[in-house]
Amino acid sequence: MSRIGIIPIVIPDKVEAKLDGRRLTVKGPRGELTMDVVAPIEVALEDEGLVFRRPDDTRDSKARHGLMRSLADNMVKGVTEGFEKKLEIRGTGYRAEVKGTQLILNVGFCHTVDIDAPDGITFATEPRGDFTVVTVSGADKQLVGETAARIRRVRPPEPYKGKGIRYDGEWVQQKAGKATVK
Repeated sequence: MSRIGIIPIVIPDKVEAKLDGRRLTVKGPRGELTMDVVAPIEVALEDEGLVFRRPDDTRDSKARHGLMRSLADNMVKGVTEGFEKKLEIRGTGYRAEVKGTQLILNVGFCHTVDIDAPDGITFATEPRGDFTVVTVSGADKQLVGETAARIRRVRPPEPYKGKGIRYDGEWVQQKAGKATVK
C-alpha cells in the first residue's frame, strides 16, 4: 500500500471540496483550484475528508495513487495558506520593482525585463541589505514554482562574482578567476 496515498486529506472548515465525475474542485479563501483524477485511481468525499483508492497493485496504479493524493493535498494547502518562493537579486545596480501585476527587472541588460504575473500569482519586492528579495506567491504550487523558475532564467547566477538571480538560500559555488590560477 502507498504510505502517502492511504492517508485521508482532512478538509478544513473554510474549504469546500466538490467531486464532479473525475474532476475535483477545491475552493477556499485564497481561490479555487481544479484537477482531473487519472483513470485507475478512485476518489471519494467521506466524513474524514478526501480518500484515494486504487483498484489493483500494478506499478502504474501504485505510482499514481500517491501522486493524486499529494496533488490534492497541495490544492487544499494552496487555497488555505498559499505557497511562496523567494528569489534574491544580487549584483551592483540590479533592481526589481512591482508595477501593478508586472515585475520589472534591471539586471545588467541595456533594457528592462518585464514579467507579467499569471492569473493567481502576485509579486512583492523588499530590499535586504545589498540585494533585493522578490517573493512569488499564489495558491497553485506548480504555477508558483514555474513562475519563479521563469524569473530565475532571466539572469541565472554566474560562478565568478555570484551576480544574478538565485533562489533564497541557494548556494552558488565561486570559481577562482584567471588571476589566481598559475
